[in-house]
Amino acid sequence: MDASRRRHRRAGSRALALALLCSVSFPPATLAAQGQPTASTKPRVRDLGLPIGGTPAQLDAITDVAGVEVGHTTLITGSGKLVVGKGPVRTGVTVVHPRGKANADPVFGAWFTLNGNGEMTGTTWLQESGILEGPIAITNTHSVGVVRDAILQWQVGKPGMQPWGLPVVAETYDGGLNDINGFHIRPEHVISALDGAKAGPVQEGNVGGGTGMICHGFKGGIGTASRRLPPDQGGYTVGVLVQCNYGARRDLRIAGVPVGEEIQDLQPCIAAPDSAPTSGRRRCETSGSARNDEGAGSIIVVVATDAPLLPHQLKRIATRVSLGVGRMGGWGANPSGDIFIAFSTANPRAAGSTDTVSVRVLANARISPLFTATTQATEAAIVNAMLAAATMTGANDLRVYALPVDRLQTIMRKYGR
Repeated sequence: MDASRRRHRRAGSRALALALLCSVSFPPATLAAQGQPTASTKPRVRDLGLPIGGTPAQLDAITDVAGVEVGHTTLITGSGKLVVGKGPVRTGVTVVHPRGKANADPVFGAWFTLNGNGEMTGTTWLQESGILEGPIAITNTHSVGVVRDAILQWQVGKPGMQPWGLPVVAETYDGGLNDINGFHIRPEHVISALDGAKAGPVQEGNVGGGTGMICHGFKGGIGTASRRLPPDQGGYTVGVLVQCNYGARRDLRIAGVPVGEEIQDLQPCIAAPDSAPTSGRRRCETSGSARNDEGAGSIIVVVATDAPLLPHQLKRIATRVSLGVGRMGGWGANPSGDIFIAFSTANPRAAGSTDTVSVRVLANARISPLFTATTQATEAAIVNAMLAAATMTGANDLRVYALPVDRLQTIMRKYGR
């Protein structure tokens, strides 16, 4: 075998190994050690009866909006000292298909930024046209380009997909736990998430794009929730998916309760006794004050609804996400990228039509309940992300603790909530 063929074979084997990593099933003990939650032990907002308000739909997930599919690729490898290009790796990609991966029909959409220290590609055309074409993806800050290009690669090979695109890809920064400058996300990881997306229950916590994220000083990540309006308000469903990586601990509130003030310990810390503390982090075994991140970080929020809304109305929906973030204690801090996108699955074949079409539109006088549902589902999705996430130790032995459920329940009882 000549040298060029050997190199080609090694490259193919490496690509196959990376692709298999996306779908490999780890035993529960291994998952826990790496910071990957086991679903059987992780309660959600409605399991705990947290009084956030509203009525969740069946799954309490963005996939309660018919047609929506979600896929993840999760990369968790290595431990100890950071070696750029080798790891530790704590990252991934999450995708949302508005009408499912097999349906290329565009949807009406809009976006909004509370604070713009972040990125969401494709928004110039979204704002101009009011039309969202193709999936939405979320990843880490330094992988936006490869994810965008991989979506194009996936789209041009699909029958019925247009032969060009301006994909929507958003990011938050996982450089504390992850070797972000190692560029570990590859096109095959993105395509695996795109092809593996499905309806039904959505994995939350340390998965997909949320794998290495930190939220209000606790382990954050992917969370989802939904709210269904009563029949007299149209019976519509609002579903939300978040990638939360924002907020200061002291500001954290859940259902109005100052949880961050009550849990001042369990701050991110350095787990290995022989590792030098970095960026003001203390060693985990020591006591004393710890650095408060002053709200640094970002949050990406995707809102789906089956209510018949036009783009200017979806813009109004997207802005209400800010209220849900604010209820949690997020203020759109200067270093935070807080970017939100909303779409409607109503009016099939209208957004992609090349002819005159008729559409159904909800009167503005009836839209306020959807604002409430969006705010409630956003708050619930953020809490679900923290409840699902497991304690994780990543690059340079940085450890980020999970929100302790038992203490949360005690605090909620203390405040009569």
